[in-house]
Amino acid sequence: MYKYVDRPLSTLDEGCRFLVASMRGWVTAISRRNCPAQMLAPAFARWRLIGALQPFHRLMLILNREALDTLQFCPVGCNHVSEHEAILLELVTSLRERGAGETRQTLELVVAEDAVGDLLDTLTRIGAAMAIAGIFPGEVAPVRGPRD
Repeated sequence: MYKYVDRPLSTLDEGCRFLVASMRGWVTAISRRNCPAQMLAPAFARWRLIGALQPFHRLMLILNREALDTLQFCPVGCNHVSEHEAILLELVTSLRERGAGETRQTLELVVAEDAVGDLLDTLTRIGAAMAIAGIFPGEVAPVRGPRD
């Protein structure tokens, strides 16, 4: 999570940027009482991720209903990654890096116990679709100082 939080979006790979934009778009659509899946479908199709749209929508629904804390997302135009956005990026990448067991332990801190299995399955589906599309998230460019 710490490799993502407060990072400028420009330092993230396209998979991370896609997920952050999708999270923010989903929250914006819900707040406007619009269908988030309908709003996000063109972007998912453009990135060859239409198969990940339903799992992503499910991810956000589970988090909306079952999160142990109120999750905060930045507005669409914000240039930095919020703490909760960073947690979700880490959850997607942790399956590949640390495996299902450790990811499950983290999920137990994020959502109600009854939702952990569903959320783990959903994250697995999203990660697999992103890997197939060639934009699995996880690469973070170093933040450059003023002299770099």
